[in-house]
Amino acid sequence: MSATEVFPRPASSSTISPVPFTLSISDHALASLNSKLSTVQFPNELSDAGWEYDGYDWRKHERDINASLPQFTADISVEGFETLNIHFVHKRSAVESAIPLLFVHGWPGSFLEVAKILPLLTAPSSEKDPSFHVVAFSLPGYGFSEAPKTKGLAEVQYAEVGHKLMQGLGYEEYVTQGGDWGYIITRKIAQIYGGRYCKASHTNMPFGLRPQLLTNPFLYLKHLLTPYTATEKAGLARFAWFRERGSGYAALQSTQPQTVGYSLNDSPVGLLAWIYEKIVTWTDGYPWTDDEIITWVSIYWVSRGGPAASLRIYYEAARTGAWDPSAQIVPRHVPIGISLFPKELFVLPKTWMHTLANVVFIGEYTKGGHFAAYERPQELVGDVRAMFRKGAMAFGVVPGKTGYRNGVRGKL
Repeated sequence: MSATEVFPRPASSSTISPVPFTLSISDHALASLNSKLSTVQFPNELSDAGWEYDGYDWRKHERDINASLPQFTADISVEGFETLNIHFVHKRSAVESAIPLLFVHGWPGSFLEVAKILPLLTAPSSEKDPSFHVVAFSLPGYGFSEAPKTKGLAEVQYAEVGHKLMQGLGYEEYVTQGGDWGYIITRKIAQIYGGRYCKASHTNMPFGLRPQLLTNPFLYLKHLLTPYTATEKAGLARFAWFRERGSGYAALQSTQPQTVGYSLNDSPVGLLAWIYEKIVTWTDGYPWTDDEIITWVSIYWVSRGGPAASLRIYYEAARTGAWDPSAQIVPRHVPIGISLFPKELFVLPKTWMHTLANVVFIGEYTKGGHFAAYERPQELVGDVRAMFRKGAMAFGVVPGKTGYRNGVRGKL
């Protein structure tokens, strides 16, 4: 495949120079990991709580990742900070008028979250479903993206990196999708670059505010007159569980990230335990294999900045108030789509979600959790397609990029 097939002709002057990237962890790094594992001192366990596994082959999974995910790196300048070398996945659809989509992962995920939805989104359009050009970048300090060396790099700068990457690849106008940090970052993209560049956004982890009479009178009355459904009551219970019993990690990572970082950087078993608990409790009975879990965690262990680097966004975003819903309001001219999964961490009533954005699409499911792109790829992609499908309210939001062949025209 030639460079012109991988990267379109730039639509703006903000060009970058992508370099193909092949995942190849050194033998020394793997030997060091095995050495640490051979001297692990396990804590006391209950008799029925053990977990045994032997036989993981990193090289096999490394080959699989390289074969399935076209990866690159590029230097992205961040205003007021240093230039960062960013790792990303980029796959273009065979449909020239496919919709450019920026996918943004979260913690404790990585670029691997795009693996299952990538072939679905980039598949040729049908009479019904549009196609997408997909870009998924590793957040700074995650995976194989360079970690920032100075303090203060928060959600605004992460949004800047994603936006500049799309611009540099020739996608002047685009849409976004994300959950977890991907939700925060894509919301910030919509706030800063919405309308002119970011044309729409979809999320599987929507926030919301209880409607108030003075700010949302119509939603307030609807909220008063419409009882919560059984699903919404279950969602509020899930949210209460997370706040009371599942959010301790966030408090620690938002206040003392470097303290826990020393432990995670030095202990592969500690890192596994820290992430494994979230992977299991944040999903909805997904049948994780041992190899899947180890691969997910290994991406953090062998990452460019080390496991500690991925925690710093919590500290920086806590200083800016990024998780405050009132800071997440998106301009009405940027349509928002939502997918609701019952085992997500924040599952709020639908009226709450409309207080923060112009919600034009909602898909709701009885199965699924926090890692929707990985757990329920068909459902998530189905919703993204439905949001931008012919006849839908977000159809044609990217001029000239309807997602269909045969010159189907969108909104002017």
